[in-house]
Amino acid sequence: MSNPGKNTYGQILKSSALIGSSSALNIGFGMVRTKAMAMLLGPAGFGLMSLYTSVSDLTRSLAGLGVNVSGVRQIAEAAGTGDEQKLARTVTTLRRVAFYSGALGALLLVVFCRQVSQWTFRDANHASAIALLAVAVFFADVSAGQMALVQGMRRIADLARLNVLGAFWGTALSIPIVYFCRPHENGVVPALVCVAAMGILTSWWYARKVKVQRPAMSMREVMDEASALLKLGLVFMVSALISTGLAPYLVRVILMRNIGLDAAGYYQSAWTLGGLYVGYILSAMGADFYPRLTAVANDNSQCNRLVNEQTEISLLLAGPGVLATLTFTPIVIQLFYSAKFGPAVETLRWICLGMLLRVASWPMGFILVAKGERKLFFWTEVLAGMVNVALIWAGVAMLGLQGAGIGFSASYLIYWIGIYAVVRQLSGFRWSTANKRMASVFIPMLVLVFVSKYAFARIPAAGEAFGALITVLAGIYALKTLCGLIPVQRLPKPARSMVVLFRLAPAVLPVQLAQAGAVETKETF
Repeated sequence: MSNPGKNTYGQILKSSALIGSSSALNIGFGMVRTKAMAMLLGPAGFGLMSLYTSVSDLTRSLAGLGVNVSGVRQIAEAAGTGDEQKLARTVTTLRRVAFYSGALGALLLVVFCRQVSQWTFRDANHASAIALLAVAVFFADVSAGQMALVQGMRRIADLARLNVLGAFWGTALSIPIVYFCRPHENGVVPALVCVAAMGILTSWWYARKVKVQRPAMSMREVMDEASALLKLGLVFMVSALISTGLAPYLVRVILMRNIGLDAAGYYQSAWTLGGLYVGYILSAMGADFYPRLTAVANDNSQCNRLVNEQTEISLLLAGPGVLATLTFTPIVIQLFYSAKFGPAVETLRWICLGMLLRVASWPMGFILVAKGERKLFFWTEVLAGMVNVALIWAGVAMLGLQGAGIGFSASYLIYWIGIYAVVRQLSGFRWSTANKRMASVFIPMLVLVFVSKYAFARIPAAGEAFGALITVLAGIYALKTLCGLIPVQRLPKPARSMVVLFRLAPAVLPVQLAQAGAVETKETF
């Protein structure tokens, strides 16, 4: 008899592997693009690019109306009913709202380009470049609507493919644009437009594979469907406006005005690298975990079980990666950027601490979204954004660039405590024994690796050697734990071979391997 819990763990790992493999390729493309941009632009130019990106993200969050998140929920619910007409109406409405909201955002940025330039850079010299960003905003909003359709239908493999293709073409075309522009800074905005254009093309290619009828809808029916989409979407929009739009924008403005444009570039590089490995885990959460959680949102016990299982898998995957980044921060900075970005090392170390807290807290936040708790979700995100900006501002005022990293980690510690208290009241959520045990393993490891740099400061490479040892031990622990959670039949054949080679599974494994091989052979023929 199959174990439902292990099957769930297998589903989580499968979706994480699909999104993770695409994210690994994205990391590779991002590494090439980032390295090239760092070499061409330097810290100040990279800081300029981060500010343009923040302006674009802020506008997208404002104009997107949250349909990229609410659309996933509406599509998943419509698909779950089996009603083809309902699904067709939801898909049609989603596409129309994404198109018109993107057009509205682009128009707003063109109209207020001088004011945005004045606020961001204290002059109007960047107004034309900001107006050109309107094209990227339009492309990105339409693309987000198309990706919401693919994700809501749980076409995880297609979602992974479109992410890879978008990253590949964005990298292949944006680097030459910056390279051939003189000065190179003039190519930053055209490069961002190019990346957004590749995103809309690849998302359209895979979204068109979702075959739905074209319903005859009256204007009233469109408005009714759009109302359901926007009621939840507006809450997500305000949340995204604060957490992924306004907060990052304000942080970069604070750094630029208090320290300089170089500091914005250093922080952007540290923040990007800190979230590089963690990003694929968070992507997997949004891609598969969110639709699955929505399906059981009314059952608190099932909902809490899924959140605990997702947290467990996510921590096992994230822990060793965060430890490795923390251990080799100077090498990672040099590899992805250049020696000019050395001041970002200490900031990156602090951001690594916050990223593990981010992984631990995100699954709990999805409970609010899945249950449709709009007001609660709204205020949670608003307060989290305010705390994030306030702590980074205080950190920068007291400690400079390093204070930005400390503020980032402190804000996620507060967020973890706050969101745990909220979901405990909402659904009776408690961390499982397994998650408490993992926290008791990874937290001491993280602290040891963090302080080892200072403890062994007078011994060359001793801190890195100690950190590498801890990282290897964490990796072995994570692999052994995963092998105990996932049925061997769900593992790919190469993974099963590695499990035997390194003795990572129970002694009964050879019999299970033989059975798995027999099933695999039978299915092949």
